[in-house]
Amino acid sequence: MVINCVAYDHADPSIFTVLTCQSSKPGVAIADFVIFPPRWSVQEHTFRPPYYHRNCMSEFMGLVYGGYEAKHGGFMPGGASLHSMMTPHGPDAVCFEKASSGALLPEKVAVGSMAFMFESSLSLRATRWAEHESAKVDYDYHDCWQSLRKHFDPDARQ
Repeated sequence: MVINCVAYDHADPSIFTVLTCQSSKPGVAIADFVIFPPRWSVQEHTFRPPYYHRNCMSEFMGLVYGGYEAKHGGFMPGGASLHSMMTPHGPDAVCFEKASSGALLPEKVAVGSMAFMFESSLSLRATRWAEHESAKVDYDYHDCWQSLRKHFDPDARQ
């Protein structure tokens, strides 16, 4: 079965949901569990990696093994990130530049990796142990976006 975006734009991760816990409100899940399997990326005239966004849900993203397509080398196996509701996030600067200047040829992504996402309409937070005692918090995580250059030109015409 083929599941992916085949024309343009990055597909919303919800198409990879494998388990959901519905709430009493239609269209709002208590929790979704999502995996990112190997797949073909063939969109044309667009930005293929996960785009910069904010969510009305909290996202806990983890990498079991391999490399994550939006942060190669910056998101290691066994690592995880938590983006609380309405926290902006997206690909690191290296991924952005590569995706913005590379040829849009068919490419198989997520080969040899296993990444997952758990998202919830409820607020999530790290435990006191995780934040203060584990010595695993990357206090420089935000640095992956610091070298992003501005590309928007309000005077540009197509």
